[in-house]
Amino acid sequence: MNILAIGAHPDDIEYGCGGTLLKMSSQEQVRLFYFIATKGELSGGASVREKEQEEAARLLKVEKIYWGGFKDANFSVGRDLIGKLEEVISEIRPEVIFVNYPQDTHQDHRYLADCTVVASRYCKKVVYYEDYTSVNYEPDIFVDISDVLGEKVKLLECHKSQIERVYPTGLDIVESTRAVASFRGFQAKVKYAEGFKALRYLLDTI
Repeated sequence: MNILAIGAHPDDIEYGCGGTLLKMSSQEQVRLFYFIATKGELSGGASVREKEQEEAARLLKVEKIYWGGFKDANFSVGRDLIGKLEEVISEIRPEVIFVNYPQDTHQDHRYLADCTVVASRYCKKVVYYEDYTSVNYEPDIFVDISDVLGEKVKLLECHKSQIERVYPTGLDIVESTRAVASFRGFQAKVKYAEGFKALRYLLDTI
């Protein structure tokens, strides 16, 4: 099974679906790939954030990171991004695609999600993950990550430049991750969970 996780910046994927990817990557015959549109250079510097992302990817056993090469907070919906996503999807042929939710206060997240909808139009399983800037996010699919929350935190700790940032909420990304996992776990009736919304999800059986 080939899995493609798509993010606008380093740390988006780990924050939104890191626990689920940890569970999937531990299974035999699962191959995990990343597409990351930018290197998040406006929040820590490109070289720093690239190294942080590569470290987290190694822990997750990501086979390859496809860097989009777009500028942080300076790209839009269009043929360039759609084309790059289509190339990666054509090469990998993923059974499942994870991407950030389109209703978001960050324009990069919105544009990436919109382009993914176009590029993944023939893919049978495409799901949205939650970011801390998501708006009106109401998941209808849950994954129990109670047994891997600690490992998910380690993935986020790889993004040291983001943990050290001062956030208006007073919560860094690790504290935020624990809070979200607890809330989604409450909704799913488990201790900790990640929540997803399906753009399209073809069941293998019923």
